[in-house]
Amino acid sequence: MRLRLCVMAALMVPLLGVGVPAAQASPGTLGVTVGLTPAVQQVTPGAVFDLYLQVTQAGDPFNGFDAVIGFDPAALTRLPLSQAEQEGTYMREACGNTFYVYKAGASTDTITDVLLCGGVALPGPGQLFHLRFQASNTPQVTAVHFLPGLQFYNAGIYVKPVYSTDARIGIGMPVSVGPTGPVRLTLVVAPNPSRGNLLFTVGADRAGPESLAVFDLQGRMVRRFAETRSEPGIRAVTWDGCSDTGARLAPGVYLARLEVAGRAVWRRVTLIR
Repeated sequence: MRLRLCVMAALMVPLLGVGVPAAQASPGTLGVTVGLTPAVQQVTPGAVFDLYLQVTQAGDPFNGFDAVIGFDPAALTRLPLSQAEQEGTYMREACGNTFYVYKAGASTDTITDVLLCGGVALPGPGQLFHLRFQASNTPQVTAVHFLPGLQFYNAGIYVKPVYSTDARIGIGMPVSVGPTGPVRLTLVVAPNPSRGNLLFTVGADRAGPESLAVFDLQGRMVRRFAETRSEPGIRAVTWDGCSDTGARLAPGVYLARLEVAGRAVWRRVTLIR
């Protein structure tokens, strides 16, 4: 499940379930560069390990953020931590008064953290959040990734752009680093909207573990296609508009995610009657 949490405090941060004001940071700014670190690590089956949500370099100042973190519960089990252990030192040490909300889900964690001290904003770098997982006993390569909903604010105004990097974990096997630079991915959906069968045309510029899945707007995975190892090039995947159980999904908007080698691209898919 995925839950979007926003909050309105004295510093004009948004209300629960309501977006921030339409004003945005001025063009040409540095934005925020954030990552799940270490970006690549290898652990033994069953091992407990830590990940950190960090602003990795200096950029535009912010005083609050929302983040939605996704993971595969068949590969990873999130372990509980106290607020003092979870909330990043960068936020806690900047202001003695923060609005902090954390929602743990079966495959998604949602975080909101806002500085409530007037005039205090952070440019980075620094640690924002701490996650702890236990690996499954099955050797595999998996990912912990940012889902749609990653946002930074300064006094209620969006700080943009936001650059994010996911984490890849090799459980009992190495993670292939591969070529440097971001993976270039393509995901084309047609027809869209669709009354029934549709075609995903997927492509990547390099080899690596590949997964394709469809989520509802609450972040629940409704259809997972067979995971495979991608080779550079383009291929087609058909979808009949049904869930993993074979039931026809209700009309509405869904999100398709293509992930290759730890990088992901999302597309909106609309099913109609």
